[in-house]
Amino acid sequence: MIEHLPLWITLLFLLTLGATVWLFYLANGKRRMFAGFIVLWSFAQGMLAYVGFYQETDTTPPRFALVLLPVTLLLIYGMLPKQRNWIFTHRNTQISTFLHTIRVPVEIVLWQLYLYGAIPELMTFEGRNFDILAGLTAPVVGYFYGTDRQSKKGLLWWNVAGLALVSFILFNGILSAELPFQQFAFDQPNRGITFFPFVLLPATIVPLVIYTHLTDILKLRREIRNERDD
Repeated sequence: MIEHLPLWITLLFLLTLGATVWLFYLANGKRRMFAGFIVLWSFAQGMLAYVGFYQETDTTPPRFALVLLPVTLLLIYGMLPKQRNWIFTHRNTQISTFLHTIRVPVEIVLWQLYLYGAIPELMTFEGRNFDILAGLTAPVVGYFYGTDRQSKKGLLWWNVAGLALVSFILFNGILSAELPFQQFAFDQPNRGITFFPFVLLPATIVPLVIYTHLTDILKLRREIRNERDD
């Protein structure tokens, strides 16, 4: 746990994590296997962070690879044709759009972590992080899509923009962490993500956001193409 951090920040993050998993579950056909795996993965990563495993940053290879490498492999697996087509069949696109609303409380948590010296300013909306824009617009875009006042093409481009925003801050977060390839924020590096429960931002929340964007983009592209061919 981060010393002197108010309890409400930790509770807000845990509630945001729960909302992310719940909305992902609802958006993907309520498949219990998905939810069960995400919960087990999050529990395992949370326990490693809780005992201080990731706070040792001078190891070779870096211990944080146990977050980044499995997440990357899982994203690749989820984009394989069989998994992707299952998602296309069961995806509720309106709910998957609403999922991105969780980026607003995430930004509040990041801002507070910066104020308590746990992450650099560049990871907040006062720095280079504009991801809050996706969170603020998600409920509006999702609502209008559900009432057929938002076109699929418009939603497609909104997802492209949202993916660009989260990818940008992800790379900034990685490059400002105390890893061998750190490039930014040497005076106040990104240490917060090595602590419980905030390790679950790169381990669970961000991968779910990225995967939802990727699959919605591909699903909407296919639907637009099919409508054009009819």
